[in-house]
Amino acid sequence: MTTQAHGAYRRAHSLDMALATLAEGPCTVLAGGTDLYAGAPPASPLLDITTLDELRHIGPAESEDRPAIRLGALASWATVRDGALPSWAHALALAARDVGGVQIQNRGTIGGNVCNASPAADGVPALLALDARVELTRRGSRRLLPLDRFLLGPRRTARAEDELLTAFVLPEPPPGSRSTFLKLGARRYLVISIAMVAIAIDVGDDGRLAAARLAVGACGPVASRLPVLESRLAGMAVPLAPSALARLIDTDALAPLRPIDDVRSNAPYRLDAVTTLLTRGLAELSQEVLA
Repeated sequence: MTTQAHGAYRRAHSLDMALATLAEGPCTVLAGGTDLYAGAPPASPLLDITTLDELRHIGPAESEDRPAIRLGALASWATVRDGALPSWAHALALAARDVGGVQIQNRGTIGGNVCNASPAADGVPALLALDARVELTRRGSRRLLPLDRFLLGPRRTARAEDELLTAFVLPEPPPGSRSTFLKLGARRYLVISIAMVAIAIDVGDDGRLAAARLAVGACGPVASRLPVLESRLAGMAVPLAPSALARLIDTDALAPLRPIDDVRSNAPYRLDAVTTLLTRGLAELSQEVLA
């Protein structure tokens, strides 16, 4: 464990105790610890919430009078990976397989991955494509915030100092919805993404796309949805031909992205990779709907 001043570590044995501690002053929340212990010791006291098993539960819920799935913030990536989610949330299960190695997946939590607010966080694009809302809890109140409003920038979120991220709420899409996740890195596993995409589609009874939700990670300060491309895809007949898709993915469609040059790649390559991943993912997913 990192060296801390005497009294700078507290373990919460209940959610009420955790919220009371946060109400007293800012803390660095310890969940899985896989991000925290990789860096410098935190300046604020550690609040250990690893014993709060009620935050590990995944199960049915309601969101704005719609059926939904509620994912406790302490659910591990291994749990998400190993079939805890319905088939329409397959994108998140696929992303879980790419979060570090098996040891990280066993220990790391979905809430920690999001609160770390890395531009290359593997779980974020899938959650965005699944219209996830963040549940933030403080003493006496609870609020739901769309994920794209929760993430403000690298290492920055909308969580107030006295709030704890307690869950994610995923509204259930129409029957027959499908989702997928594709990641490009220097190698298949144990690598930070060059680019990644998450795709969710709803296909109507007429065999056309009723809606598409597309999110891209590692190509900007935060992962981003692509509303122009989503609008262009609406109403298209499935299966989607790669040649037709390639014509839709132009500069306007990718305008929300802000890729950078770094040691892993350069900006033009990242944009080219996103185009390839989107084309491949949409074509394969629309074919899967017909299977």
